[in-house]
Amino acid sequence: MQLAPYFFWGCSIFLASGYNSFSKSMETMGKKQYQVQHGSCSYTFLLPETDNCRSSTSYVSNAVQRDAPLDYDDSVQRLQLLENIMENNTQWLMKVLNQTTRLELQLLEHSLSTNKLERQISDQTNEITKLQEKNSFLEKRVLEMEDKHTLQLKSIKDEKDQLQVLVARQNSIIEELEKQLVTATVNNSVLQKQQHDLMETVHNLLTMISTPNSKNNFIAKEEQISFKDCAEAFKSGLTTSGIYTLTVPNTVQEKKAYCDMETSGGGWTVIQRREDGSLDFHRTWKEYKMGFGDPAGEYWLGNEFVSQLTNQKRYVLKIHLKDWEGNEAYSLYDHFSLASEEQKYRIYLKGLTGTAGKISSISQPGNDFSTKDADNDKCICKCSQMLTGGWWFDACGPSNLNGMYYPLRQNNNKFNGIKWYYWKGSGYSLKATTMMIRPADF
Repeated sequence: MQLAPYFFWGCSIFLASGYNSFSKSMETMGKKQYQVQHGSCSYTFLLPETDNCRSSTSYVSNAVQRDAPLDYDDSVQRLQLLENIMENNTQWLMKVLNQTTRLELQLLEHSLSTNKLERQISDQTNEITKLQEKNSFLEKRVLEMEDKHTLQLKSIKDEKDQLQVLVARQNSIIEELEKQLVTATVNNSVLQKQQHDLMETVHNLLTMISTPNSKNNFIAKEEQISFKDCAEAFKSGLTTSGIYTLTVPNTVQEKKAYCDMETSGGGWTVIQRREDGSLDFHRTWKEYKMGFGDPAGEYWLGNEFVSQLTNQKRYVLKIHLKDWEGNEAYSLYDHFSLASEEQKYRIYLKGLTGTAGKISSISQPGNDFSTKDADNDKCICKCSQMLTGGWWFDACGPSNLNGMYYPLRQNNNKFNGIKWYYWKGSGYSLKATTMMIRPADF
């Protein structure tokens, strides 16, 4: 009889039912062990020797002889039962071995996946570390830039404060100079008036001595005859240029004006004159409204008077200009008028002719009048304050006959001077100007 080999798994897996009884039966048999290593597990096989098998048979025979109640068939059945148990255990063990092999493969795959995941985690950790280092560098740069900008802002603020202090000082100086200039201008105007009165008195005396019985123009002025405008005085027979008394339309108020009775047939009412820079034209709205200066010299007749006069009938405007080289030119407008104060004395002009440019240096269509305290121009820069004087500014525009007066050799590149662009350009300040009006039907 040949017994099936028995084996034991080195991974501490024990056979199920029948193993204990089988091991006890094998104690009396001779056994030969074989050990096999598979992966992390070892397997031990116990094989019975042939002699022992024969002796076992003898033993069984003797046992049968000694123990009469036991017969041979029972021994064979028991042996067959043991073989069946062993075969079942062997099959079960093979299944366990297959399952173990699969588990080992899964464990190996899991180990590989784990290693791959660990490498990925390591790579991501390295990337995160790099990003953190880069972020730290950027944060450092931002802090440095913030510190730099803070210092720059502080420096700019300090410069701004210094400039504000300087501007405040300059404004105070300018205000003081303006006060002194106003005082000097008033004194100058008084002196001019006194000089004019003295000259007029002397002229009157000379006239009275030379023609004591004639009623000439001087006698007409001495009698203070009032006229609507200089054209009316001219038509009345007064043909000598000089100062006449005019009546403000629709009122009994009187106003002194200079009448040019010689230019282009005479009858011109002079509304503006610049000739020597003796009068400051950087005035307020009210001063330009009522007029200022001396008709014998530099003066502005007054917007309100001109507005009322030019809205009664059609008037023409003639602007006479002189430069520092002895040249003269003029611009003549066939239709001129000023709107009311409510309409900011807007100027209306039509029909330009003359030698002071083919294009009007007073912007068209008409603009509102602006002064240093009444900004009505089309520029955010406040042209009257920047260019000085009151005028019909557009976006500061190509003309300003009431700008600063600059003497010879100081009159070039002066954008705030007495300007008439389409004759002398934007930076040339003129020597003398005269604006005068006359009825169109004169």
